[in-house]
Formats: sequence, C-alpha cells, structure tokens
Amino acid sequence: MTEIPALHTIIPRTSTGPDRLVRTLSDSGTIGIKTIVASELVAEALRRRLHAPTAGNALGRAMMGAILIAVGSAPDDADEANTESVQLQFRGDGPLGSLSAIANSRGQVRGTVQHPATALVNGDDTPDIARSVGLGPLNVVRHRPRWRSPYTGTVPLVSGEIAGDLTLYLTESEQTPSAMGLGVAFGPGMADVGACGFLVQALPGATESELAVVEANVAGLPSLAQRLSDPLDPNDLIDLLMTGLGTRERFDMVPKFHCPCSIDRAARTVGLLERRELEEMIAANESQEVVCDFCGHAYQVDPEAMRSLLEQIES
Repeated sequence: MTEIPALHTIIPRTSTGPDRLVRTLSDSGTIGIKTIVASELVAEALRRRLHAPTAGNALGRAMMGAILIAVGSAPDDADEANTESVQLQFRGDGPLGSLSAIANSRGQVRGTVQHPATALVNGDDTPDIARSVGLGPLNVVRHRPRWRSPYTGTVPLVSGEIAGDLTLYLTESEQTPSAMGLGVAFGPGMADVGACGFLVQALPGATESELAVVEANVAGLPSLAQRLSDPLDPNDLIDLLMTGLGTRERFDMVPKFHCPCSIDRAARTVGLLERRELEEMIAANESQEVVCDFCGHAYQVDPEAMRSLLEQIES
C-alpha cells in the first residue's frame, strides 16, 4: 500500500505563483474563458485531511472544476443574495468511492473523497484518475438563495477523467459547448503541490471558424501537469488558448478553500441520531465527536447540547 504523506510535509509549490482565477471574453464576445492557478488552495485542502497522491490529485481537480463552473455564473458575485453554489458529485464505481466538491461564485470551495487512501497509478507511476473514479453518474447541483429550488443535471461518467466528464455535462446538460482542462502535480513525497486549469465555452453567436481556432489552441496546449514545473500565471493560459481571437477586459479574483462547518452544524448532525441513542449518551455523560468530511475539524457535542436537541425535538 502506498504510504500517505505526513500532514506537515504538504506545502504549495511556489513556482506556480499565487492563486488566481482570471476570466474574460474573446474580442467578439462569443467565446468565454476562465483560467485558474490553485496550488495553495489544493495544498490547504490536503493539509486538513490526509490523502494518498491519486486521491489528492482527484480532489484537487474536482475542486478546481467546481470553481471554474461557479465563478462568473451569478450576475453580481459580491451580492450574497445572488451568490450561486455549484455542487459536483462523482459517484463512480472505482475504489475512490464518491468524490464531491462544492464551490460558489465568490471563488470559495471545499471538497471530500470517500476513500482518501486510494493510490492507483498507471504504468508510468502517474495517478490513474480514470480507474480510481470509475463509471457511474455525475450529478451537478446549482442553487441560488432566490431560486425556489435547486437545478440538478445528471450525465454518465464516460471516462472517469474529471475534466472530460465535466465537459460532457456542460455540453450536453447545459447546452454550452465547452472544453475544460485540469492538472495537479506533486513533488517527491507530496512535498509540494501545483494545480491549474481552464474552461473555454462557446457563447451565442460563436462562428464555426472561431470554434475551430479554439479547438486547435486547446489541442496544441502542453499538458497542464507538465506546465506546473515552470512559473505559471493564469494570463499565460489565456494568451495561449485565445491566440488568434484576442480578449476583452480581464477580471481576476483569488480562489480560496473555505469550509463553513461549525459546532452548531455538528450538533444538528448529532440530532439525526435516534432518540434512544441521545438519551443513553446523556445518561452516561458522554460527548459525541463529529468530524467534518471536508476539512477534518473535530467537534465535541456535549451532553448539555444533546439535552437542548431533545427539547427541540419535543417542542
């Protein structure tokens, strides 16, 4: 079994530059593009919970994919009433189990892997993401506070390669021809982390010639994992992917790992236990530990809090 690296050894690879997400349009306004460098963000997620390299790679890709879909989707990202959340749920039959990432249009994201010790690799020792994820459904849930109910789209996982399956979802379920690329790289022993990605989408009015240019640019792009060995700026990716198309004004933001867990949420989780179990723990003066699946923070729900839960149930 591949040894999971010690938590303190995981630090971001500084050669990729600071985390940034940049988005813009082509000169014609018919091609949209977002690029991201998220080395520090991915490293932060891996500091919170231990992962084998393959599981950590898949998690990093999923979180970046969620951010690329979420950012720019709301009319005003700074307005919490308009902040959209996007939840990705990969439910493949591979050893990774379920893989989830939740991001919002303000660039905040968190994610979790059911089996973080998954360490499948290819013959060249690169992470075997496709076999680790496997086949099954991909569910994408979008929601804004003002919406009456969330929108859910589902497509089959046809490759297990996260970027490819998200591209299929955007193209088929949301009817937006898209191309996504995601890359995560670790140094020896996961001693450092590099992560970057892009999302290019055809907007109304895009011509066949413009799409052909984009396709050629995407096909000619070097492997993202290879590019992580050199200093990288999101604008560099935009310049490469939009060659021949030009760009309008560019907007940038800093993506962040963010988990909104709290003791109150932990208590509500304990409240889902059967009444008999709560009464037994109260009688024994026992606390219940709740560990967040996303950030690994442990909360202790004490007997007094359980009594309050029972009172709320009775009322």
